[in-house]
Amino acid sequence: MATPADQRLLELLDKWLKSLQLHAEYSSLDDDSYWKIQPWVEHQRPSRWIIDLAIQKTLALRSHIEERMKAGDAQFSDSLELMTFLANLVGSEHIERFIPVAAAENERRLAPEPPEPPELPEPPELPEPTGAQEPGAQPHADALGGTREMPVFLAGRRAPPPAGTSQVARSERRSSAAARQPARTGTAPKAALKSGRDTPTDAARAQVIADAARLVQWGRRWFELPELIARMADRPSLPEVRRILKEDKSAIDEKAKNP
Repeated sequence: MATPADQRLLELLDKWLKSLQLHAEYSSLDDDSYWKIQPWVEHQRPSRWIIDLAIQKTLALRSHIEERMKAGDAQFSDSLELMTFLANLVGSEHIERFIPVAAAENERRLAPEPPEPPELPEPPELPEPTGAQEPGAQPHADALGGTREMPVFLAGRRAPPPAGTSQVARSERRSSAAARQPARTGTAPKAALKSGRDTPTDAARAQVIADAARLVQWGRRWFELPELIARMADRPSLPEVRRILKEDKSAIDEKAKNP
């Protein structure tokens, strides 16, 4: 009979296999399309042979778990979960070479690039002017010893300035102040726009706070917490974890002091 730990590990491995299959499909995309198709966290793009190797190891681990389940070993999955937790907590280092989880529901549609406009033909070159004039042409005014008269531009008449009364000065100040102020809309502006990613749920926030307090009690430094927590199973992404730690730092410190 499968234990809760067996079920959790099998569900996690199925999630990883679906993600790796998406990565295998994305391996044929160019760099611009790859970084647009999913809301990735910061990482180095994995090569195809790394993805294939991860698929092989995931399938092998799933077969091992199923064999131990048939043999009635109830502690094998618990040991794997403990090993995963300790590897993330103790043995992990600051690296970016990992395969992030890809979900089909987060996939973005890649818009086709617009066609390039056709090249316009170059305009024909104009013949260079020569010093000799054509026969029958009228000589320039400079050649006859005269001066060419410049055209006169007639500017529109401006309205005379208003009389310098106090009432006119106040109206001018009000009109200039109204011109400098931006037009108000019927509704109040929004405080901030939401990011493209969904905000974490209360359960995810509470889990991150509990993980951070526990890691602080174990002696982990504050700058190490985002990477450690984001790599745990079923945790928010790295940017969301950093935001939660920043917003709830006082609550984490209090929880770490009073466990």
